[in-house]
Amino acid sequence: MAGIPLIRHHDPAGIFAWRGGQLVTVAHFLRDVDQLAASLPARSHILNLCTDRYRFAVGFAAALLRGQTSLLPPNYTADFVARLGQRYPDLYCLTDGATELPGIEIVPFPASFAGTAPGAIPQIDEQQQAALVFTSGSTGDPVAHAKSWGSLCRGAVAEAQRLGIVPDSGMAVLGTVPAQHMYGLESSMLLAMQNGLALVAERPFYPADICAALSALPRSRCMITTPVHLRTLLAEVAQVPPVDFVLCATAPLAPQLAAEAEARFGAPLYEIYGCTEAGMVASRRTTQGAAWHLLPGVTMEQDAQGARVHGGHVEIEAPLSDVIERNPDGTFILHGRTADMVNIAGKRTSLASLNHHLNSIPGVQDGVFLMPDDGDGAVTRPLAFVVAPGVDSKRILDALRTSMDAVFLPRPLYLVEALPRNSTGKLTRESLLRLREQCAKR
Repeated sequence: MAGIPLIRHHDPAGIFAWRGGQLVTVAHFLRDVDQLAASLPARSHILNLCTDRYRFAVGFAAALLRGQTSLLPPNYTADFVARLGQRYPDLYCLTDGATELPGIEIVPFPASFAGTAPGAIPQIDEQQQAALVFTSGSTGDPVAHAKSWGSLCRGAVAEAQRLGIVPDSGMAVLGTVPAQHMYGLESSMLLAMQNGLALVAERPFYPADICAALSALPRSRCMITTPVHLRTLLAEVAQVPPVDFVLCATAPLAPQLAAEAEARFGAPLYEIYGCTEAGMVASRRTTQGAAWHLLPGVTMEQDAQGARVHGGHVEIEAPLSDVIERNPDGTFILHGRTADMVNIAGKRTSLASLNHHLNSIPGVQDGVFLMPDDGDGAVTRPLAFVVAPGVDSKRILDALRTSMDAVFLPRPLYLVEALPRNSTGKLTRESLLRLREQCAKR
């Protein structure tokens, strides 16, 4: 058995986390993990719904010590969880809030722990299945992708190397994304655990709360966020606290927004690219070009069937669902998801490109294109939803005419108060189709 440490913090009195403005030591964390592990049910699968990132980390680590696998579904609707319960009948849920999941045993996170920390940092078998990450399941049963402890740890180390993080530096890692999401798990929790950094328990959402949380942290500090959270923050706050870097993922980031973020935070902004099957596989500093750089150890193959990545922390040959243009220097350009390519009257583009042009219009706070399903044989045109207070649709369409072919202009264009984004800032096709029905009834 080849073991990898649960955490890479070398000083028991050092900082493991910040919680409620108070530091949590490494010894304190190890004690909590040891005590929780002893009290968990003897099961194989755990659904960790703790919203406090520190408690989530304790639960995730305790499950590892018990040889249990954490499930990371894309949502927690009663229907989805019921389907998970049917597939994994020994599933139980650890939570730090009021939770009702019919048919699933609920285990409340303990109010307090007693005892002392173990003498040494636990070693976890690198082959142990640490997590199962699921696809959406919108067209059938959700597909599970296993993540070993070794692959997660190697990915966290590779990410830190790419971002220039000094190991065991104690940098505070603030995330606006939940730990239950693959991006949040990798970049807001494991990045800290496997590089001697300090995770932040809170997940602030509103711009003022994000700024207050950042200001309360010592330097060095970084922010793990999404384009929609970043856009809202910069639009509503006149002066943001300085950080050492900003990390973004879950959706393409407009170069203009990246440049504004770097200027106002006084720090570099990086993007992470990945997928459910492989996890994170590449990064870029958006202001320095559109090309993506594979993470250390990761390689890419491409043929008529598409692109695949493997090597490094990616343990399988994972297919990528994007149209990719490889460069001679090993970098690559993303042209949007294969399923999101739009072909009208012999002209081709991607929804990602259309969204980029839409969100670059002054006054547009948020916007997205949707390509409806083919109808009765007539030419299908894209439509768009736009959040742009004080801006009329004619002005938006006039701006779009200057940046895209007329065949791709949205028909219709709906002005809405907000887009139905989830906790990581993503939009699902199902939520947009429901929004379309609501707008069509007005």
